[in-house]
Amino acid sequence: MTSAKTVFITGCSSGIGYTTAVELKKRGYRTVCSARKADDVERLREEGFECLQLDLADSASIQQAVQELIALTGGRVYALFNNGAFGQPGAVEDLSREALRNQFETNFFGTHELTTLLIPLMRQQGHGRIIYNSSVLGFVAMKFRGAYNASKFALEGLADTLRLELRGSGIHIVLIEPGPIESRFRQNAYAMYRKNINPEHSFHRDTYRAMETRLQKPGPAAPFTLPATAVAEKLIHALESNKPKSRYAVTVPTYLFAVLKRLLPTVWLDKILVSVE
Repeated sequence: MTSAKTVFITGCSSGIGYTTAVELKKRGYRTVCSARKADDVERLREEGFECLQLDLADSASIQQAVQELIALTGGRVYALFNNGAFGQPGAVEDLSREALRNQFETNFFGTHELTTLLIPLMRQQGHGRIIYNSSVLGFVAMKFRGAYNASKFALEGLADTLRLELRGSGIHIVLIEPGPIESRFRQNAYAMYRKNINPEHSFHRDTYRAMETRLQKPGPAAPFTLPATAVAEKLIHALESNKPKSRYAVTVPTYLFAVLKRLLPTVWLDKILVSVE
């Protein structure tokens, strides 16, 4: 493989973003990371990564990061891995408009803006890969994850449309759909739950108590949890295959629910999904 290829990855402070950055660097890619917090940017730079500060919820931050990326690479970016995201837990009826908007600003609108700023660079060079880190929750909905479900469903619809519009351009659009992966996702989700949900004034307050325990549980909280390297393996295939897949499933739950959604009537699938914690 060619060591000159540059991959830009969002959300590299920990978890999937950090692990994929490490694995791609090992393979000889020029890996340019990004993180929202200045402390994380500095830490990643100390580890030897080229790293930009990027807040996907801030348009000015996105535009500044793209300018810095162009200056670093001369405008030659082989691939974008849209990984940066967070989860906002809570029952749909307890989600304020602001909380839902904040979820979409990072997971959807910011990702979209960044992508559209890099497409012209890829068009000019005649090739590229735009890879979205979606989720099993991008095609099946699970209770008390409505904001995250909605953002990932929207992301998948946008990616599918973009794939059609870029057909023949040399730019490949890929969705990676992980299930449970070892990361700080639950800890970060718990912080957003505490910030935006008031359980004591909710019809679901008893359910929230159990959810709080799950979100604070150390180690894997769900069966079939895999390390973040499982996502990195799919990302590498998407980067290096001459004909990358449109979708890559990661973990048993993703494969299982993809099959069940195709085969089962909605009412039967709902009976299964309602039992998932």
